[in-house]
Amino acid sequence: MNGPDRIARLRVLAAGLRAPLYAERRLDLPFEQVWAVVADLEGELPHLIPFVREFRVPAGDSELKQARAVDTLGFRGRFEVRLGPGWCLMQSRLVTMGMAAESEGEGTRFAVCGALRPAALGPVQRGYRRLIGERRARAFLREVERRARLR
Repeated sequence: MNGPDRIARLRVLAAGLRAPLYAERRLDLPFEQVWAVVADLEGELPHLIPFVREFRVPAGDSELKQARAVDTLGFRGRFEVRLGPGWCLMQSRLVTMGMAAESEGEGTRFAVCGALRPAALGPVQRGYRRLIGERRARAFLREVERRARLR
C-alpha cells in the first residue's frame, strides 16, 4: 500500500472534521474477526451505537452503497456508505462516521471517528467532545471487541 495506512487516514479525517468522537486501540483479535463485526453494518450498528435502531444496507458487492438509518426516536436518515476491507466511511447530510482497521501482528489496530457535518453545529460538537466524546468512543471500541469475541 502506498501512502498512509487506513488508521492514519482516519486520524487525518477526524482532525479535519474536528471530530468530537475519535479513538483507536489495538485489539488482541485477528483482523478478519474484528472486521466481520464492522462490515456487518445491518446486524451490528444497532448494537454498537445506542441510538441507532435500524441500519439498512442494500445487498451487493459494490463498495459504495446508499443506506437508511432509523434512530430510536424514529427519525430516518440516508447515508452514503463506502465499505471495503479495513475501511468504512458513512455520511449523511448531518453526520460523518468512519471506522478503520489494520492488521498488527496477531491483533488488529482499530479506530473510529464521528462528527457532525453542518458548521453551525460546531458548538454542539465542542460540547459533546468535552463532555462525553472520548468516553463514548472508547465504549464503541470495547463493544466492537466484545462483539468480535462472540463470533
